[in-house]
Amino acid sequence: MTRPVDSRTDQHVEDVVALDPITATFAGIPGHDDKLPDLSPAGFDARDELTRRALADVRALEATDEREQVAKDAFLERVGLEVEKIDAGYDRSAFSVISSSMHAVREVFDLMATETTEDWQTIGDRLAAVPAALAGYRETLEVEAAAGRVSSRRQYVEVASQIRGWTGQTGAGRDYFAHLVASAPEEMRDRLEQVAATASASYAEFGRFAETELAPRGRERDGVGRDHYALESRYFLGAEVDLEDTYRWGFEELARIETDMAATAQRIVPGGSIDDAVKALESDPARDCGSREAFEAWMQEKADTILSSFNGVHFDIAEPIQTIACKVAPTQDGGAWYTPPSEDFSRPGTMWFSFTEDHERYSTWQETTTVFHEGVPGHHLQCAQVVYRADLLNRWQRLMCWISGHGEGWALYSERLMDELGYFDDPGDRLGFLDMQGFRAARVIVDIGVHLGLTVPKDNPFGWRPGEVWDGDLVHEFMRGHSRMEDGQLGFEVNRYLGWPGQAPSYKVGERIWLEARDEVKARKGADFDLKAFHTAALDLGSIGLDPLKSALGRL
Repeated sequence: MTRPVDSRTDQHVEDVVALDPITATFAGIPGHDDKLPDLSPAGFDARDELTRRALADVRALEATDEREQVAKDAFLERVGLEVEKIDAGYDRSAFSVISSSMHAVREVFDLMATETTEDWQTIGDRLAAVPAALAGYRETLEVEAAAGRVSSRRQYVEVASQIRGWTGQTGAGRDYFAHLVASAPEEMRDRLEQVAATASASYAEFGRFAETELAPRGRERDGVGRDHYALESRYFLGAEVDLEDTYRWGFEELARIETDMAATAQRIVPGGSIDDAVKALESDPARDCGSREAFEAWMQEKADTILSSFNGVHFDIAEPIQTIACKVAPTQDGGAWYTPPSEDFSRPGTMWFSFTEDHERYSTWQETTTVFHEGVPGHHLQCAQVVYRADLLNRWQRLMCWISGHGEGWALYSERLMDELGYFDDPGDRLGFLDMQGFRAARVIVDIGVHLGLTVPKDNPFGWRPGEVWDGDLVHEFMRGHSRMEDGQLGFEVNRYLGWPGQAPSYKVGERIWLEARDEVKARKGADFDLKAFHTAALDLGSIGLDPLKSALGRL
C-alpha cells in the first residue's frame, strides 16, 4: 500500500539530516558524522525553507488510514509550530545556558563512536569544522541582534562562563576538546590534538564575543512576555493551557507535596523537620557512592535491575531495548538527560548525569528517582520503544518528533508509578522522590510567574512575599527555599528557566495529563483495566502533543 504521508515525512528526514548533520548524529542516522551544519543566516534560510515546503506538502496529502492520519496530525502540529516560531523571530536568536546551536555543536561529540581509526578520523573531520560553524553562528547572532532580537543579558554572561569552563580557562575542569582526543590512537594524535586545540580556541573566542558584544545588547529583564511565552508553552506542551490557572495549581501542588515530605521526614528523624532529615541522609555513609566512577556503576546497576524485573510484568520490553548505558558526563554544567539509541541500536540509549564543579558528595537518596526518570521506566522505555516500533511509526515519528510535555510528563509519571509500585519504600529514597516532585511543581510557579511578569498571590500557601512581582532574584530565592540542591546546580537550573521559557512546566503539566488520561481509562474499563496493556498502547503512539495524547488514550 502506498502511504503518501509516511513517504513525504520520511523524505523530510533525509532532507533535514543533509542540512543538519548534528540532528543526524542525535538520531543515529549514519553518513553525516564528519560534518557540522551551516549556522550562518544562509544556512538557517535553507533549513527554514525546507521546513515550510514540507509543511505545505503534508498538509495537501490525504492519509490512507487512521494510523497515517495520526502521523499526519502529529507532523502538522509539530512542524506547524516550528514555522510559527520562525515567523515570530524567536528561532535564530534563542540563546541560553542549556539550548543554543553552540551547545549542540559541543554536545554532539559526546555521542560519537571512538572504537576504530575510522571513528577517530570522523571525529577529526568534525572538529576541523567547528571554527566555521561557530563563525557562521556568530554572524547569525549579530544579524539578529541588529534587528533587536536578543536574549537576556544574563544568558550571554552565563554562557560565556560555561565556555571558560569547557575550554579549561577557569575552574578545576579540563579542556573538553583536548580531553576528547586524549585517548586517540597514537599515530593519529598529532592531527587530532591540532584540530582539537583549534576548536577549543574557537569556543574561547566565541565566549568572548558573547560576553563583550552580545551581553551589552541583551535584555535587562529575564521575562519574555505573554505573547512569546504563550507560543513557547504551546510548543513544549503540544497543548494550550490556561496559564494563570496552571500558575495557581502549581502553588496547590507544591503545598500538597511538601506536606507529604514533612510526614516522610518523620520516618527518618522522628520529631525532626525536612531539613533535619536531609542532614541525616547527607551524613549517612551508606548513601554516598564516594566517587564519580562508583556513582556511574550504581546508576548502571539500578537501571539494569529494573529493566530485568519489569520485562513481562509492567512492560513488554523488546530485546534491543533491554540494554541501557549510564554515564557521568564529561562536562560540569549540572543536570541529567537521556539520549535515544541509534536507529540500528548499535549505539544504546544512554542516561547522562553531570556534576557541577562544587560537587562533593555522590549521594543516592536524591538520585534514585533520577534513574527512574531518565532511565527505566522513564525516557529509556519511552524513547527506545519509539525507535523500535518501525512497524507502527514512520521514520519522522520515530527519530525526529519530540514533545517535551509528552516526554517529560511520561518521565515524571514514571517516577510516580515507581512510588505506586513500592520502589520508594525506603524513606530516604522517597524523600528524594518528593523533593524532585516539589522542585518540578515550584518550576511551574516561577517559570510562568517570571515570564508573564505576574505577582506572587497574596493568599499563597507559604505566606511568601505576597504581592511582589517576579524577577530573577525572586526565582532564585523561591527555588532555594523549596529545594535541597547544591548551590552550583541550583544556579544552573534557575538560569535554565530564565533562558528557556515554557520548558520547565512541561514536566508537571505533562504528568498531570498522563495521570488524568490513565484514570479515565481505568474508570471506563473497570476490572478489565490492565496496566501493562495501557503502557504498551500509550508508548506505541509515539511522541504526540498532550491534547492529542489524551484523546488517543481516551479511545483505548
